[in-house]
Amino acid sequence: MVGAEDPAVHQLRSLLALAEELHFGRAATRLYLTQSALSQQIGTLERRLGVQLFTRTSRKVQLTPLGRALLPLVRNVVGAADELRDAARHSSAGDDGLVLRIGLTDCAATLTATRRVIATLTTLHRGLEVDLQVLDLVEQATALAVGRIDAAFVYGPVPAGFHAEPLTTEPRVVCLAASDPLARRPALRLADLADRPMVGLAPEISAVERRFWAMDPRPDGTRVRYTGHHVTRVESLLSAASFDGAIAFLPAVAAELFPRPDIRYRPVADLAPCTFGLVWPEPARENPNITALADLCRRLRDQGRLPAGTIQGPDEPTVPSGAGRKPSAPDAVPLPTR
Repeated sequence: MVGAEDPAVHQLRSLLALAEELHFGRAATRLYLTQSALSQQIGTLERRLGVQLFTRTSRKVQLTPLGRALLPLVRNVVGAADELRDAARHSSAGDDGLVLRIGLTDCAATLTATRRVIATLTTLHRGLEVDLQVLDLVEQATALAVGRIDAAFVYGPVPAGFHAEPLTTEPRVVCLAASDPLARRPALRLADLADRPMVGLAPEISAVERRFWAMDPRPDGTRVRYTGHHVTRVESLLSAASFDGAIAFLPAVAAELFPRPDIRYRPVADLAPCTFGLVWPEPARENPNITALADLCRRLRDQGRLPAGTIQGPDEPTVPSGAGRKPSAPDAVPLPTR
């Protein structure tokens, strides 16, 4: 029997949201709570654990060192609860037909490349059930590592042990507060941004990804300073940049996806571009479903049917259904049968 003083999963989710936002108002909005309700949940959680997780002033919220140390364990507990829920859902769905579980972020769901791949896949292979799971950056990495999803649409680079099939390439831009004097310039260079800290990403995101998206170190060897945030979502990253005087590098499409009056996006002349693609664990390369998906991605890319950016116009195929007009897609790759 669960003890009355054990922390509840919803309290742990509140902890993660506040750790990422470091702002009660933004975290409460994200959780669809009032600030007082969020404060009460955090206070109850601290009492149940017998530790102080945050330091609070009228101007600032910060994780305590112990709170920061506990974050990986909290994410493990929340992830395990999600995994249990999803496993029960899949078990109750039965064992009929083929299922391919694909993770994607809210951002990836809007991109032309994502929607073309999924729509073409479901059109060509009507016996395949595509289970799309919208996840944040940490949830996606965890789900791939534990096998809760088979593949994911991501911006690279990817850590060792994963294979990536590139789909598109686009420039990166810097996002900074609209009030920042640099926001008045039409374009920037990395040297212009040398004194600006980068918004901190969650430590569960691989080191290779965190270094790439911070351009750390810079070409002159300078190491980057980071804020105390543990961001897992683009929206939180932008809020941190708008309030705390930090910056972040994002794919150029972010300016179209996340227009905000408090943020400006500017090109950076000497910032390397980024690649968007599909990723899966190396052992999954033997999975016939993954083989078929990878082959489809290569064919669409080689045919020039995967432009970077978001969907354009009313003729874009729907996702995930393959119903309606069949697009001029590549030949189907046979999928296994039971």
